[in-house]
Amino acid sequence: MKRRILFVCSGNSARSLIAEALLRYYGGAFFEVCSAGTDPAPVDVRAIRALRRCGIPISGLYSKSLKEVSNRYFDLVITLCDKSHKEYVSSPGHGKLASWDFKDPASRHCFRPFYKTVLELSTRIKLLVLIYSKAAKVA
Repeated sequence: MKRRILFVCSGNSARSLIAEALLRYYGGAFFEVCSAGTDPAPVDVRAIRALRRCGIPISGLYSKSLKEVSNRYFDLVITLCDKSHKEYVSSPGHGKLASWDFKDPASRHCFRPFYKTVLELSTRIKLLVLIYSKAAKVA
């Protein structure tokens, strides 16, 4: 059975969308993944550009609010910034909560922070996939 993961960020315009795309790419066999924002904003095209540059598929990515996923079950909710961690209100069916604090790449007006965010999230997500895939083999 696949684990269900929700990534939450304030805008769901970059970090959480990047995390969603990466986990689908690296862990699609083990995870169902979604992302949402506490205060959703339009998708930042630089995030899409950074994902494409790394060869990560972007189909199905769009910005959504927590209300859109509040009635769904998730085994794990991962907030990606301190702001979303403070603003996130757990819904029934939302499991464990983890916090990964990543600086907002949109705070700078260039492409490089988005590319760096993809690389840093990729490292962390690959470790998450490794841990869960090993646990699935043992169970």
